[in-house]
Amino acid sequence: MKTVCVIIARGGSKGIPDKNIINFCGQPLISWTIYQAKKSRLIDDIWVSSDSKKILQIADNLNVKTIKRPENISSDMSSSEEAWLHALNFIEHKEKIEIDLLLTPQVTSPLREFEDFDRAISKIIHSGADSLFSSNEIEDFFLWEKTGKSFASMNYDFKNRKRRQLIDKTYHENGSFWIFKPKLLRNENNRLGGKIDTYVMEKFKMFQIDNFEDIAFCELLMKGYSLNKII
Repeated sequence: MKTVCVIIARGGSKGIPDKNIINFCGQPLISWTIYQAKKSRLIDDIWVSSDSKKILQIADNLNVKTIKRPENISSDMSSSEEAWLHALNFIEHKEKIEIDLLLTPQVTSPLREFEDFDRAISKIIHSGADSLFSSNEIEDFFLWEKTGKSFASMNYDFKNRKRRQLIDKTYHENGSFWIFKPKLLRNENNRLGGKIDTYVMEKFKMFQIDNFEDIAFCELLMKGYSLNKII
């Protein structure tokens, strides 16, 4: 199975300027995703797609291949699927290879290990699934919504509250990474479809960097669980 990792990272960001290359545990944020992919035993090739010269230079310095992402698919309104499809077409044309699986990690979710990639790849291969998302199990997560001046329970009946042991497990798509077959992306323009599977991660790996306050918190977790020892 030819498995290719495609890391997409735009240069622009409204919440945190240059978010994908901020200093995180002493390294540009994107470097951690690259390190994890390079440690993987089941990823055959790694590509970074970006509209940013700074990001592409970091990737080049870490000896991974790069793709210049066109400006027309690099705006706030552009979808990840657009960038992945552009990268897929570029790689297959340049390398003259047929890719079996695309692994697409999110740069802003650095709380992971390279073993997560390998276990997830093994799982999608052995399950025969067409796509897979990373997740965390949720055992007793109660949601409420505001209805006028009051609130109503959404995913359970608060008048008939079950014991924790009797609550069915649900899965939170944590956004750390996705794996899918290229034909799924081409046919449905979606990262998920067909037979869908999930790879369950530890709860602390669900956190990602969206705002400035997330940086210090995720650094504590990264160091506390020794995930920064990969280099």
